[in-house]
Amino acid sequence: MRVCLFEDASVADLEPLCLTRPAFSLLCGCASLGDKHFRHFAAGSRGALVRPLLAAVTAERHPQLRVNDLAWLRAGPVVLVNGRWLPPAPGAQPLPSLEAPCVGLIGGEVAFAVLTPGLLEDCSPLTLEACLGRWRRALPAVGAGGVLVRHLWQLVDRNADEIRLDAWLTGPERPRRSDQLPAVVGPADQLWVDPGARIDPFVVADTTAGAVVVERDAVIASFSRLEGPCCIGPGTHVLGAKVRAGTTLGPQCRLGGEVEAAIVQGHANKYHDGFLGHAYVGEWVNLGAGTSNSDLRNDYGRVRVAVNGRVVDTGLSKVGCFLGDHTRAGLGCLINTGTSAGVFSNLLPTGGLLPRHVPSFASVWNGALMENDDVDGMMRTARTVMARRGQALTAALEALYRDLFVGTAAERRRALRDAERRQARRIA
Repeated sequence: MRVCLFEDASVADLEPLCLTRPAFSLLCGCASLGDKHFRHFAAGSRGALVRPLLAAVTAERHPQLRVNDLAWLRAGPVVLVNGRWLPPAPGAQPLPSLEAPCVGLIGGEVAFAVLTPGLLEDCSPLTLEACLGRWRRALPAVGAGGVLVRHLWQLVDRNADEIRLDAWLTGPERPRRSDQLPAVVGPADQLWVDPGARIDPFVVADTTAGAVVVERDAVIASFSRLEGPCCIGPGTHVLGAKVRAGTTLGPQCRLGGEVEAAIVQGHANKYHDGFLGHAYVGEWVNLGAGTSNSDLRNDYGRVRVAVNGRVVDTGLSKVGCFLGDHTRAGLGCLINTGTSAGVFSNLLPTGGLLPRHVPSFASVWNGALMENDDVDGMMRTARTVMARRGQALTAALEALYRDLFVGTAAERRRALRDAERRQARRIA
């Protein structure tokens, strides 16, 4: 089956992570949403419709995808899949016949659409919203099952169950070593350690509540504890850390301290002690020694988070922080419950809690919010940081970052004005 992933307008509510990547690249469980879509529909040929801003970077990161290739899209029947969709477990929802056009709906929103070339004649990234509305009205509807993710905390909240599901679905095909295993508390068959991973002495894996998955080339240093369900990504180093249930660490991370129910997209550094909980952290993020986030209000109330220019009630009492790519936090930062920080944010310690919303390309300096307009300097730093993990700041990626600096200027101005007004009220 030909499968094409797409983004609808609601992807804007998945900031700051989706400022720099399409929704289907987000992690949940042991895989990205896109990998789950392809598995669900047994995809053969694969494509994607993404925002023009992300097209070059997406094509670079996913060379197997035909990105915004309209000739490929219209070459035959295709299943269009919403990048925000978290598919149901196999057997939980009958898979519709893919022989005739239909739309799979969740609460009136399109999770997927089975389409023929004639229905795709005017479909492009710029006309997609209108096409979705037309297909929803004209085509037979079926229940899609699963969840259409609207906010990042939903991925964090479902991560533990998705790790269990992914481990069960992929377990039979996963390579598994039988030597140099950690001490296991719980069922031994719920531990998957890739033969290319390294497990030092005095490591404990607790599989009582779910699977522990350690991917290729990962290193688990002595005195680490891995509490399932959790997934340690390829090349990631766990350095005497407590990795608690519901945690997914993407590729090439360096992790110490304590992490609970968090998703780290990859290439992030939290080398030292400190707590990270109920959080979603982007790529190339660095958390300094002693930096911690709160994931529970003192009054145990529901947490509210700034998203896409408004404050949203999560409906949850356990919500940590959401940090965009290339954000850096200095020594001993105290990150408040429900904090959102955009891409290239710079968080510096104040001795108290930091602001709960820091826009992209902004800094917290001596407790005050400031714009960081040295784009060339930020690109030099990004190039240095990425080279330390053997990666390059490509021309496409640098162009995306520079475009985002311009595109997020209005949000920065609004945030700076709001901060000045709050300061004036405090002085008054």
